[in-house]
Amino acid sequence: MHETSLGGTLRDYLTGEEIDETTFEEFRQALAKLLVEEKGYPKAQIKGKVKLTYCVDGEDFERPLDFVIYDEKGKPILVIIFCSGEVGTYERETACAGRLIEGGPVAYAVVTDTMDASLLDVRTGEVVERSMKALPDWDELLEMVEKTDVTPLTDKQREMQTRVFHTYCGFLYGTCCSDSCSLPTLSKKF
Repeated sequence: MHETSLGGTLRDYLTGEEIDETTFEEFRQALAKLLVEEKGYPKAQIKGKVKLTYCVDGEDFERPLDFVIYDEKGKPILVIIFCSGEVGTYERETACAGRLIEGGPVAYAVVTDTMDASLLDVRTGEVVERSMKALPDWDELLEMVEKTDVTPLTDKQREMQTRVFHTYCGFLYGTCCSDSCSLPTLSKKF
């Protein structure tokens, strides 16, 4: 299933701005509300639809990540990806995104369909916990990140992770039922 416009607009929970209503946007909005109101995340530390930009064979691509959580210094510490299918099938893609995010890698990543979730150790790719309770509260996340050794990727590791990530994006975009699903290349500036 792919994300398509429903032709309306709704107010973004985090920014207060009017945004397009899509097949997945209500789920994103509910997740943002959960993060703030139930898990204690400061709104200012949550950025929605963060573009992960990457290059494969000289061609630039971007993939929006549903949420990136930043610490008070502006360093990304958690990536959250909403999925429209079985959560387990998106775990490797989500771990790759956590490794490739600008300013990262992050220590942890979450993939969720809003009914189930996997909390992933980005370094190992292993599932730390599985259920909606796996999503840590703000203070717990900060403690977890503090205890985690995060090291930058080497150029070779980054290249390999980028290819894996791009392969997963190819399954999500461009193999669906129409051109509306294709992963867009970045426009070149002249």
